[in-house]
Amino acid sequence: MWGISYPGFYAAVGTIDAHPALKAASPQAPIADWFIGDDFHHNGTLFLPHAFNFFSGFGRARPKPTSVPAGERFNHGTPDGYKFFLEMGSLANGDKKHFHGSIAYWNEMMEHPNYDSYWQARNTLPHLRNIKPAVMTVGGWFDAEDLFGALNTYKYIEKQSPGAYNILVMGPWFHGGWSRSDGDQLGDVRFGSKTGAFYRENIELPFFNYYLKDSGTLKLPEAYVFETGSNKWKTYEQWPPVNAEIKSLYFDSQGKLSFTTPLDPKGFDEYVSDPSKPVPFINNIAIGMTREYMVDDQRFTSRRPDVLVYQTAPLAEELTVAGPLTASLFVSTTGTDSDFMVKLIDVYPDDAPDNQPNSTGMKMGGYQMLVRGEPMRARFRNSFERPEAMVPNKIEKIEYVMPDVNHTFPRGHRVMVQVQSTWFPLVDRNPQKFVDIYKAKDSDFQKATQHVYHSSRLVLNVLSKVSQ
Repeated sequence: MWGISYPGFYAAVGTIDAHPALKAASPQAPIADWFIGDDFHHNGTLFLPHAFNFFSGFGRARPKPTSVPAGERFNHGTPDGYKFFLEMGSLANGDKKHFHGSIAYWNEMMEHPNYDSYWQARNTLPHLRNIKPAVMTVGGWFDAEDLFGALNTYKYIEKQSPGAYNILVMGPWFHGGWSRSDGDQLGDVRFGSKTGAFYRENIELPFFNYYLKDSGTLKLPEAYVFETGSNKWKTYEQWPPVNAEIKSLYFDSQGKLSFTTPLDPKGFDEYVSDPSKPVPFINNIAIGMTREYMVDDQRFTSRRPDVLVYQTAPLAEELTVAGPLTASLFVSTTGTDSDFMVKLIDVYPDDAPDNQPNSTGMKMGGYQMLVRGEPMRARFRNSFERPEAMVPNKIEKIEYVMPDVNHTFPRGHRVMVQVQSTWFPLVDRNPQKFVDIYKAKDSDFQKATQHVYHSSRLVLNVLSKVSQ
């Protein structure tokens, strides 16, 4: 069995209590948990254009056989998603203004704003036990849809089925890019080789030849992962690498980012988050969630007053980060709820060479490449099942795990972290008031002043030069 996205989900669940005839399975970008990290929700936030646009077509009832393909395009009346979703207002207006009861699953989703039994029953991860077929899970570092599912399908089989043949492949790909692209570039960022072709010829074909045709020898490592930044394939005996050192990057005063504990951890930086003027997630116009946003230049957000920016000095030597990231924030707000987005960014030097004419032609000097970004809804800071209001002006700890990376920041580059409370329309707007967001009124949305304290940090898994 193999498949990408929803068929990847089928391949994953097909390994559970598998028929003895099933010899090998390759879940590729499999959905695992729809509330915590796949597709439509990330840490309780709603990935708005992805959910709205997908279900506006795919979610339509088809009571009889039809020749009309799934996914009829919804007419937004504009190519500008920022404008469309801002004018839609509260999520409650999605059905009132546009769907009018025609998309049952949208309304069903609106009835489950928390991680209740509805979502828990759809989580495949606890069931990945006693797996008998050989499993090769495949994912993309820049998969805007199901990065979480790929990483965690591998990790849970590894943990819950210790005797299984279970390997991981991660490349610099968008959703399904390993199967339907050269894999040499995404947006303005180039990867130095045709990684998709390499995977198909040197990883996928040998895996299936060995298990399905008893052909050849299988010499695949436990983890075959592409390292962005250095643009090299790497192999590991364990993922995340066992010899990584855990280090913290602190958000210090005057926009400094440092591995040294701040002298004044009680100091803070502040910004005003206004849901009526949210921070855009891209610097151009699109009606939906773009695949390129995962590597886009972040200079347009670093210039906004409602985005905090912290960065290191130019690196004296390369820095390789391999594995999950943990955002550990100490914050306060004048509201009773907020979102916090943390972004890890690779800042190119000002004299970085431009892209070649056969590429995007982008001038790469000073480019701020998004390496990983992930939101967290503060109401879920202690439990996804039982949300809690924030107490105005009280310092609270908000800690969450971001999806893994495998990235080298080259010598002369800077490491940057950005913190913000809106990322629109990629993530639905938080009213910054503790109400049921799916039923909130337009009048519930309010400004809030956010304080981010200098004890906040991003925890990394750092590889030494020796371990690389």
